[in-house]
Amino acid sequence: MNTYAAIFDLDGTLVDSYDAHFEAWRLISARHGVAVTVDDYYSHFGRRNEDLLRECWLRAGRGELTHDEIASLDHEKEAAYREIVGVRFPIMDGARELVQSLRVVGFRTAVGSSGPPLNVQRAIDGLELVGAFDAIVTGRDVKHSKPDPECFLLAASRIGIEPARCVVFEDAPAGITAAKAAGMRCIAITSKGHTVERQSEADLVFPNVRAVTVAAVITLLA
Repeated sequence: MNTYAAIFDLDGTLVDSYDAHFEAWRLISARHGVAVTVDDYYSHFGRRNEDLLRECWLRAGRGELTHDEIASLDHEKEAAYREIVGVRFPIMDGARELVQSLRVVGFRTAVGSSGPPLNVQRAIDGLELVGAFDAIVTGRDVKHSKPDPECFLLAASRIGIEPARCVVFEDAPAGITAAKAAGMRCIAITSKGHTVERQSEADLVFPNVRAVTVAAVITLLA
């Protein structure tokens, strides 16, 4: 199995972060008098915060945000998120075991996340998977956000495995589209906020991480 790789998104896949991220958006948008609805949140899930900020602040009549304003709001939102998950880290049931089981049979593993480095490291620490990934790609490493495939292609390049021999674990439609555009297989996890119908582009869909088996992953790639 040492010629196969599993690339993991974190939010909604290994980390049950849906509520925490939405609460962080609710808190910071309320501070600034801008509404961020559940639909806004879902449509931008798995993408960079910049896209949501520009859309919602413009809709609220605040005009086009400057680079510095986006950076400040982005920092504020992610700091709020880390504070929320710091109280009790929301690990997905079976997440740690899945990563470890794939490594045991020889898979190379990587993270392909749109999140900032501090969030990604907080997730890896919370999952107790420090040292379990051969490469880590964050939102800071790429120019284009999902559904662009850059994130996953960079992860595959860093671990030296061709895209056709990689499987991506995702939850958000934008991430699933990115995985398929990269020429990779994709397994979707129907975590909170998602539906099987919206994940139909994935090769396999599981209701939760615990339901995924190593045998199913190997069969998909083989």
